[in-house]
Amino acid sequence: MTAPDFEGLLRELTPQVLGTLVRRHGRFEGCEDAVQEAVLAASVQWPDEGVPENPRGWLVTVASRRLVDQVRSDHARRERESATTAAEVVPEDVPDTDDTLLLLFLCCHPALTAASQTALTLRAVGGLTTAEIARAFLVPEATMAARISRAKQRIRAAGSSFTLPEGAERDERLRVVLHVLYLIFNEGYTASSGSELERADLAREAIRLARTVHAQLPEDGEVTGLLALMLLTHARRAARTTATGDLVPLAEQDRTSWDGALLDEGTALAKAALASPELGPYQLQAAIAATHADATTAAGTDWAQVHSLYLILERIAPNPMVTLNRAVALAELAGPQAGLALLATLDADQRMAGHHRLLSVRAHLLERAGDRVGAYDHYRRAARATASLAEQRFLSARAARIRP
Repeated sequence: MTAPDFEGLLRELTPQVLGTLVRRHGRFEGCEDAVQEAVLAASVQWPDEGVPENPRGWLVTVASRRLVDQVRSDHARRERESATTAAEVVPEDVPDTDDTLLLLFLCCHPALTAASQTALTLRAVGGLTTAEIARAFLVPEATMAARISRAKQRIRAAGSSFTLPEGAERDERLRVVLHVLYLIFNEGYTASSGSELERADLAREAIRLARTVHAQLPEDGEVTGLLALMLLTHARRAARTTATGDLVPLAEQDRTSWDGALLDEGTALAKAALASPELGPYQLQAAIAATHADATTAAGTDWAQVHSLYLILERIAPNPMVTLNRAVALAELAGPQAGLALLATLDADQRMAGHHRLLSVRAHLLERAGDRVGAYDHYRRAARATASLAEQRFLSARAARIRP
């Protein structure tokens, strides 16, 4: 088994093992630490000694022993026993159940901030180490460790039980879970800061978790829609940058390099999502992504359909970013001035004040309208407003191309 295979297996098993321990002991904070130690022991031991016949049972056994050590002494983590003997002892009561969805609900507890929900989800359910999460979000490891620790303490203080909520509470918690996965994917697909345009490991992890939720809730239209959206968007990854890492906008991408398998799967899921009796924002976004995927060239895009879908999305989930994207579609249908007029309605929205996306879209439409001076100014302002070095390079290059 290769190193990536080991990593994939451990990430798949981590939430299952954690769910088993939490069900048994009810100590989320201590159980999560114990599972991380067991995963660390496996990552060191398995490559040399081979994967045990029952890897899940091995991890449960080792994690249980770590947890017992924690209960016995505050210094248990400094006095770890050897995991070698644990490999031969498999507890008889390891249930064959997957509690990943329960763990996602727990990690997305309403007592936590969005940043804490994201970090805890990646740690407890995604199986990433604190160092990996810190690197992904470009913060010191100590800062991320403190954030995760506070999140676990807040969950403990809130007295949350390890059960699926019901009714309206379940629907609301699922909405938060999907939003957190959406945030993780977006950060992976287009990094908010740093030298690289994307962090593919985060995008792939979000897709893996979305697949897990979809496997447990296959009839939920929004769950299906979110997975479809991720797959259709991720399918473009190879075409989004040049060999030197520079950004390539959608209209200029080589569509033959899009991942056909992901497009087919995502399109099928998008159609299934739209068949749901209720319509939500992820289903609509997936339908928009599928419309783009259906066009073999940028010029062949059904912009009327894209615009109509954005209109519906704007009604059911009002958001300035939705309006901004609708302005792009409207400009394709009715010309850049129509798009600019719609963008003007966002100028009073404080959420968009100085946002690089608004500045860059306006620059693009001004350039199409023939206002090179205005476009140049907005491209430069947009470049200064983003923390992503890849986007800065792209926007600066656009400005230089039309310098008055």
